[in-house]
Amino acid sequence: MAKENNRPQRKQDRDDGLCKKLIAVNRITKVVKGGRKMRFAALVVIGDENGKVGCGSGKANEVPEAIEKATAQAKKAMRKVSLVGSTIPHTVIGKFGRGSVLMMPAEEGTGVIAGGPVRAVMEAAGIKNIRTKSHGSNNPINMVKAVIEGLNELKTAEEVAALRGKTAEEIMA
Repeated sequence: MAKENNRPQRKQDRDDGLCKKLIAVNRITKVVKGGRKMRFAALVVIGDENGKVGCGSGKANEVPEAIEKATAQAKKAMRKVSLVGSTIPHTVIGKFGRGSVLMMPAEEGTGVIAGGPVRAVMEAAGIKNIRTKSHGSNNPINMVKAVIEGLNELKTAEEVAALRGKTAEEIMA
C-alpha cells in the first residue's frame, strides 16, 4: 500500500517570466441554517528568481478562483530584495504574528537549507545559498509573511553607505 504524503501542497507555474508557487490551499467551512457552506483559501508566492518576491492570499468558492485572486495580490505586493551574489547580505530575523524565521547567509554551494513554505519563498526570490531556522508558529501564512518581512529589512553595504552619505569602504572599516 502506498504511503500518503502529508506535506503542504506546492505547485509551480511560470507565466510572464515569473515563478509562481502555490504554498497551501485550505478548505473553510461556514455553518449556516441550511447546512455547511464550503469555501477555499489559497496562499501563493510569486517571484522573478532575480531578487523580487511577493506573497498573496485569496478566498473564493472554487480553488482555481482562489489561486487567481492570490496570484493577483502577490503580483501587487512584489518587493525588491537586496542580494549579494546568490545569498543575503547579513543575518536577519523576520517576525510576523507568533512566527519568526532566522535567515543567515551561506557560502557558495551550500544550497537552500529551509523547510516547507520558507524554501518556496527563497526559490521564488532567487536565493540559492542560505540557512534558515523557523521558531514559533509553523502556520504557512505566518511563516511566509515572516520571511517576506525579514527579506524587506535586508540592506547591502552600498545601500547603507548611500543613506549615511559615505562610501562602502568607510562603512566596512
